[in-house]
Amino acid sequence: MAQETHGAGRDTGVPQGPLTTEAGAPVADNQNSETAGIGGPVLVQDQLLLEKLAHFNRERIPERVVHARGAGAYGTFTVTADVTPYTRAAFLSGIGKETETFLRFSTVAGNLGSADAVRDPRGWALKFYTEEGNYDLVGNNTPVFFIKDAIKFPDFIHTQKRDPCTGSQEADNVWDFWGLSPESTHQVTWLFGDRGIPASYRHMNGYGSHTYQWNNAAGEVFWVKYHFKTDQGIRNLTQAEANLLAGADPDSHQRDLREAIERGEFPTWTVQVQIMPAADAATYRFNPFDLTKVWPHADYPPIEIGRLELNRNPQNVFAEVEQSIFSPAHFVPGIGPSPDKMLQGRLFAYGDAHRYRVGINADHLPVNRPHAAEARTYSRDGSLYDGRHGGARNYEPNSFGGPAQTDRPLWQAYDGFAGGTGNHPAPVHAEDDDFVQAGNLYRLMSADEQERLVENLAGFIAKVSRDDIAERAIGNFRRADEDLGKRLEAAVQALRPLRA
Repeated sequence: MAQETHGAGRDTGVPQGPLTTEAGAPVADNQNSETAGIGGPVLVQDQLLLEKLAHFNRERIPERVVHARGAGAYGTFTVTADVTPYTRAAFLSGIGKETETFLRFSTVAGNLGSADAVRDPRGWALKFYTEEGNYDLVGNNTPVFFIKDAIKFPDFIHTQKRDPCTGSQEADNVWDFWGLSPESTHQVTWLFGDRGIPASYRHMNGYGSHTYQWNNAAGEVFWVKYHFKTDQGIRNLTQAEANLLAGADPDSHQRDLREAIERGEFPTWTVQVQIMPAADAATYRFNPFDLTKVWPHADYPPIEIGRLELNRNPQNVFAEVEQSIFSPAHFVPGIGPSPDKMLQGRLFAYGDAHRYRVGINADHLPVNRPHAAEARTYSRDGSLYDGRHGGARNYEPNSFGGPAQTDRPLWQAYDGFAGGTGNHPAPVHAEDDDFVQAGNLYRLMSADEQERLVENLAGFIAKVSRDDIAERAIGNFRRADEDLGKRLEAAVQALRPLRA
């Protein structure tokens, strides 16, 4: 049965005047194509027909390779605490200060037509339209990730997407990569636990995931991690519930978000940060820039800094959700990158993906352009260029009053490096380990949560065709926690007896 589509809050204004072609000429007949007599063949001179068919063939742009399936909404971020001792970012400069935002939620592995209710991380891409330009915070609904170096990202995603030979996601590929990449154990434990399938986008947390730099007016540097704690409460689906919902309503999460905002039930999140003085990083017990690790709250307690509310739906999903672009390279004064190797790779990859997918002028689209600032650049031309620069010069420096550099970097230089160039692994800290935090997460779970984790993991590992891949996968969880390994081995053997 088709779901009812609601239109509350929708802009239903109709353009006045007659229907026209794309060039503005009035259309005489939009119901019948032009033919050579009654019942005759269609004429190539019917340019309205050709225009409509040609436009229809080009209505879609390439979908995102990852995070293709998404929904979004506009909102407001409000500062609730003084963080000026840590950052000079203008949008964080005073209690009560408000900034317009746009937040896009997404699944990771599925394509544009996939279902919402699946076991998959959820993307959390948040754009702040600040007076100093747009700041994009790109993360997930988990505080960690599967890998710690961007050079492994294409290989990882290849294992999650459809196999080029079979056209299906293959358990062999997934578990072969995870088993050979033990740093994934922590995130896999998150993914197959209760929070692996959120009940809705409103009922999950968001995280910046990466470590970022904050710097204050005095030039002092701090490392930070962002947390967005849902005020609606955490709600999740079991695998059985998700299987039913994904089939009955593939658009469940998108619909829930849109209709909640239409009803005036605006979802909110309490925004927190963990703050580490820069000097702590070198001697911290594990690498603080490792995306597969969390900072224990006992070491760096989360501090509330603001509130995020979503309160306005997009009017056109293609224009505002599909064409929205986010890049972790979009910083503002007072905020910058860290040596996180995954973040460093994404600084390039996200912008490059959008230039390919949407176009070189994607930043000029209404959803992407600065709303509280003005973009002043010397870039010109390209697809969909709108001539916004008029007759201004397209080079710098110039003597015609064009925009000039500020001579003040957005972030502070970081000198914590030494040695020659090369393909180096990350520096080793005293307690660097791929399994400790996964084991800690398992031991924090209730008995029921542990049982569901084992069941979820075993159901997927049992699909693996080779014993060595299955055994390696189980072995990683055994290294995280001996009890988890034993229970998982028994559960997998019950579903798929390992051959001698």
